[in-house]
Amino acid sequence: MAGHSHWKSIKRKKAVVDARRGKQWSKIARLIIIAARRGGNPDDNLSLRYAIDKARAANMPNDTIEKAVKKGTGELGAANYESTLYEGYAPGGIAVLVDALTDNRNRTTSEIRVIFDRNGGALGAANSVAWMFSSRGVIAIERSAANEDQLFELALDAGATDVVTSPEGFTIETGLNDFEHIRKVLEVAKIPIASAELTMVSGQMIDISAEQSEKLHVLVDGLEDNDDVQNVYTNAQTAD
Repeated sequence: MAGHSHWKSIKRKKAVVDARRGKQWSKIARLIIIAARRGGNPDDNLSLRYAIDKARAANMPNDTIEKAVKKGTGELGAANYESTLYEGYAPGGIAVLVDALTDNRNRTTSEIRVIFDRNGGALGAANSVAWMFSSRGVIAIERSAANEDQLFELALDAGATDVVTSPEGFTIETGLNDFEHIRKVLEVAKIPIASAELTMVSGQMIDISAEQSEKLHVLVDGLEDNDDVQNVYTNAQTAD
C-alpha cells in the first residue's frame, strides 16, 4: 500500500467525519456495542479499546460512549447488531470490500446492491474479492513528529513489516498481532501518532487514473453514507 495514498485516505476520512459527525457517531456506537459483547473493560478487551479510541478521535461525548458500552454488555437492553462483509466491484474491475454492522441483513443487502448498481459497480458473491485482502495494522506519523532514521529503526526492531515515507509523513505497516505492541513502543518513545487503525489491505493494489479515482470516490461516498456501513476498502491507489 502506498504511504501517500494512505495519507490522502486519512484526510478524506477526516473530511467525511467532520461533514457527517452525527452519523459517524452512530456508526461508532454500533462498533462499541459489538465489541462490548466480549466484555465491558477496555483493558481486557482490545477490540473495545480500539473502538473507544476511534470514538474519542471523532470527539464522541463520554456519556455516549458509556451508553454504547452498557448496551453491548446488556446493562441497557440488548442491541442485535451483526457484522457482515459485502464484496463487489467498482467501475474498471476495482475490488471493493464493505464492512457493515446491521440489525436487518436483508435490508442492508438490498441497499448495498442498489448503491453498487447506481454507480456502475456490481455486488459480488462471497469470497469474490475478500481473498485479496488481509487484516493489517496501519500507523501514521506526521513527518515533523519523528526523525526518519530513528523511526525506521524503532518500528522495524519492534516488528513492523514496512515503513513507507511520503511528503506528509510516515506510514508504519504491522501484522495484526504486532499492532498493539508497536503502538505502545511509539508511545513510550513519545512519538505522536496521527492515526492508528486495524484495516484491510490488499496484496494486489492497482494504480488508477484520476478519472477512475473520481468514479470510485462517488461509489465509496455512497457506501459510506449508508447507516450500516462501517468501512470500505479497495485495492486501488492513485498513480501519484
